[in-house]
Amino acid sequence: MGSEAGTKFPMLSLNSGHRMPVLGLGTFEFNFRPEKAILAFIEAIKIGYRQFDSASLYGSEGALGEAISEAVQTGLIGSRKELFITSKLWCHDNHPDLVLSAIRSSLRNLKMEYLDLYLVHWPIHAKPGSLLFPMRKEDLIPFDLKGVWEAMEQCQRLGLVKSIGVSNFTRKRLDELLSFANIPPAVNQVEMHPAWRQETLKEYCAIKGINLTGYSPLGGKGSAGGNPVLASDVLKEIADAKGKTVAQISLRWLYEQRVSIVVKSFSKDRLAENTEIFDWELTPDERQKINTIPQEKVWPVEDILYKEGSFISVDRQDIDEINEA
Repeated sequence: MGSEAGTKFPMLSLNSGHRMPVLGLGTFEFNFRPEKAILAFIEAIKIGYRQFDSASLYGSEGALGEAISEAVQTGLIGSRKELFITSKLWCHDNHPDLVLSAIRSSLRNLKMEYLDLYLVHWPIHAKPGSLLFPMRKEDLIPFDLKGVWEAMEQCQRLGLVKSIGVSNFTRKRLDELLSFANIPPAVNQVEMHPAWRQETLKEYCAIKGINLTGYSPLGGKGSAGGNPVLASDVLKEIADAKGKTVAQISLRWLYEQRVSIVVKSFSKDRLAENTEIFDWELTPDERQKINTIPQEKVWPVEDILYKEGSFISVDRQDIDEINEA
């Protein structure tokens, strides 16, 4: 990783030949409010964020596009080219003949001519037009990964996106994809934090030249027992000893794993706090303590699936395999 003139955060190189900031701002929020989000996105640009992670499902593309337009008009940035913008293909558009229309819809929402990164959001296939979230059992159909990926490659060849990748893919799914891909995925974005360390997947992606990006680096929504990151006694002890916050310890740990990070906050103070992770490091002893934290996946695939009837007992093997990521 290295830094570049005009950027606040270190940059990393993708197998596509492009570079991306190591730290990005996530844009997913329950009960998304565009007005609040636009203010947060503009504040993030002022602070120095240059990577923004969106998705068609989030409903944040329009607000992000407005914020970027305002940032250019007011001189906060010289042009859209200074930013690295990601969006994602949702499951009901996971069809070879719908990928192009889906990315063009995202570009219209963002008021942009191209994306820097476009990801297959989940390795799950839903019927076209089935917009219900969570998804229903009867809307799920077999996933034509080869056909979808060929359409993703076409998006890149057409200049609609600079790099393509996936999200929530396991080693098994990546092996399948790499067996026929003409353009390998540049990124695999998955849940990753001290309580879900992704050690095996991280090693696999490093060998294959795929950048691993961690989402929910602060533990996300937590579980019935509380957020496994922010409530961690191990992380709190380290944070107190270093004069840092638990969030900063988690983000610094991820940075030291040589992965990129997507962290969401719409709070001005936390937006700034989350960037203060690059001029110090964890000690070997602190890293070892973090490795003792029990593993707990915060975002299992069941969370995007409707809980009616006996769905959870249907295709259990597929669900378990996806949950590995």
